[in-house]
Amino acid sequence: MAELNERFLGEVFPGGADLWYEVIGHLMIPENRQRAIMLLGAGGNGKSTALRVVKEFLGGQNVSLVEGKTLFIKNCAQCHTLARANAKGVIGPNLDDAFLASLQAGEGRNVIEGIVEQQVEYPSSAGRMPKLPLSTRQAADIASYVSYAAARPGQDSGLLAAVGSSKVGPPAVEKDGKLAISANPSGQLLYTVKAATATAGAITISMTNMSGIDHNLAIQQGTSANGAVLAATPISSSGTHSITLNLKPGTYTFFCQVPGHRAAGMFGTLTVK
Repeated sequence: MAELNERFLGEVFPGGADLWYEVIGHLMIPENRQRAIMLLGAGGNGKSTALRVVKEFLGGQNVSLVEGKTLFIKNCAQCHTLARANAKGVIGPNLDDAFLASLQAGEGRNVIEGIVEQQVEYPSSAGRMPKLPLSTRQAADIASYVSYAAARPGQDSGLLAAVGSSKVGPPAVEKDGKLAISANPSGQLLYTVKAATATAGAITISMTNMSGIDHNLAIQQGTSANGAVLAATPISSSGTHSITLNLKPGTYTFFCQVPGHRAAGMFGTLTVK
């Protein structure tokens, strides 16, 4: 096979295949975008075949869907909905709905990838999307994942399925007047539990956030969105913060006060007996 490859490259590149190997080497360095290659010559001499071989070897871009999903959840999920990433943000466009229309209009996923990468790297100054502290490679990773996942039925599998798990654990239980509730560490707009129980009286509730995304925990009377907020931890992207309050028997809601987070599912029920 190696001998056949050498013969083929020798026919496509009469001067030798060393230049082609150098090109492949540059393509494998994600941040190296200072060089380009243009293949000139008559048709039917193997240029397109050589390019297809490289694309099959490296992929359309030298990107990582796993890294792209990880970065999307951390940087974009709080604003956008994308079902395969379990993202339920409501501040920005629903990416499944927006790109479904594009796909139905006949645009390819490569077009979606280009749109997303451009928007991540160069957000409009007139829009609400901030400039994210991401490298060109990271923007490409996010764009690659979004173009793969947007409006695609089903769920991610394999390594992708392990990224950004939205599973919640069993109810948190107060012990000796202390109750601990954590934010989802991967960046999903969730707590690690959807329910908690406690005994009436003085209780200290701690909220740990290791996601790098701004969250807090507020305690609200009842289960409606109009109940009085009794106490809340400060909004922070990391660390553990606590509140102490005296609770009577009844049902309460714990939720995140960052805009859009409660609507995306970051809330739960606290039952006090």
